[in-house]
Amino acid sequence: MSWKRGREVVLRLINDGELEQVPSSADLARRLLTAAAAHIELASKGTEADPEGALQLSYDASRKAATALLTIQGLRATTRGGHIALIDAVRAQFNDRGGMEIFGRLHALRRRRNRTEYPDPDSPAVNADDARWALDTARSVLVAAERLTQSGRLEVFD
Repeated sequence: MSWKRGREVVLRLINDGELEQVPSSADLARRLLTAAAAHIELASKGTEADPEGALQLSYDASRKAATALLTIQGLRATTRGGHIALIDAVRAQFNDRGGMEIFGRLHALRRRRNRTEYPDPDSPAVNADDARWALDTARSVLVAAERLTQSGRLEVFD
């Protein structure tokens, strides 16, 4: 039996073509978690010297850790759904679950990252505090994703 919490949201995302069902892969999930950890390690070295780069790496780490959860479930965001569908799916299923409120911070991190990738004249510059917040978020998302993947409770979404 697949995860019940957030099931309606995931079904809507599938029906809308924003998520698709793919073969589940524990190996790919581990690769994604390893990449997320490496991004966090590198970002931690740049919060002062390159806060924008550290924020972007922290976002990528968070996204990859969240993607690992869907990978185990045999789900993947489509180009139509992209990062928003990914975040919506993990947030609906895993947020506020045993101290996993962290997934609620992913949309804010995505928006902040987007303002650095696609700035306009009014976009604020990223500072070290922004980078540290992003890094803290990424670390928390990784820990939560690792706990969930190791829990043995994630199954293929059906």
